[in-house]
Amino acid sequence: MRDPYEILGVSKSASEAEIKKAFRGLAKKHHPDAHGGDEKAQKRFQEISGAYEILGDKEKRAKFDRGEIDAAGNPRGFEGAQGFRGGPFGGGGGGGGSGGREFHFDWGGPGGPGGPGGENAQGFRAEDIFSDLFGGLGGGRKRNQPRKGEDFAYALTVSFDEAAKGGTRRLALPDGREIDVRIPAGLKDGQQIRVRGQGGSGYNGGPAGDVLMTVTVAPHPWFTRDGNNIKLDLPITLKEAVLGGSVTVPTLTGPVSLKVPPGSNTGAVLRLKGKGIEAKPNPGDLYVRLVVMLPEKPDADLKKFAEGWKGHYDPRAKMK
Repeated sequence: MRDPYEILGVSKSASEAEIKKAFRGLAKKHHPDAHGGDEKAQKRFQEISGAYEILGDKEKRAKFDRGEIDAAGNPRGFEGAQGFRGGPFGGGGGGGGSGGREFHFDWGGPGGPGGPGGENAQGFRAEDIFSDLFGGLGGGRKRNQPRKGEDFAYALTVSFDEAAKGGTRRLALPDGREIDVRIPAGLKDGQQIRVRGQGGSGYNGGPAGDVLMTVTVAPHPWFTRDGNNIKLDLPITLKEAVLGGSVTVPTLTGPVSLKVPPGSNTGAVLRLKGKGIEAKPNPGDLYVRLVVMLPEKPDADLKKFAEGWKGHYDPRAKMK
């Protein structure tokens, strides 16, 4: 038998928690029920189980580390005395020493881990290890029990508009099928969508698995989201700010007209009711924050006007 540390893929300094975590992952992956009784999978599972029997027991692990027992659990120097049952699950060592032994893992019947007398000479019971993984083995669980199929996991990125208004996406599944998935209106960044019954086929008549999609919402060039409301910084000209007027505002459903009051400053907020996220029964609103912008290129008329303007006010008066 190979080094148990190598079998579980952990270092000799690994903690108990690290060893248990490694075992759980490998046991789930190679459990015979998940491989239709495949002989190679069963042998691999037996190897993993034997390694954990050594490393999952403080006393046995210490003896192995000190060289007192080998990877099969036999005392060093053992030459196959008749009747010795020191290997994993009480396998016999008849005449060939530990190197000539076969490792047997029985799921039921007298002497096996799942049947009467299933505790071996070392006091190990398979259900003690596997009960938290598979809901209990042996007499409490039959190999042909119906089990749910595999869940298919996806990471999906949608546009801001798609998340706000909803839509449909087509997914290609690992088994070759394609399905249309509905994107609900008001979807939030990081939210998960579950499509029940569209995952892998169940085992022994069990239900199919699900499709699980974790959604990332791409940023929008103008809009930001605050709950079901949307915020927008809207540039306006100096003339529009001073005299007021109607300006065009982009929304999720198309451009609309917005009236800017005369004398509007940067930071003034106007609301467009019902133009936010289309969440039912109460959609959000669109909050428009005005930003007064001067021309990007120098404007001679504006410069001349400013030079001759005799306006006297201090915009920083409140800061003194």
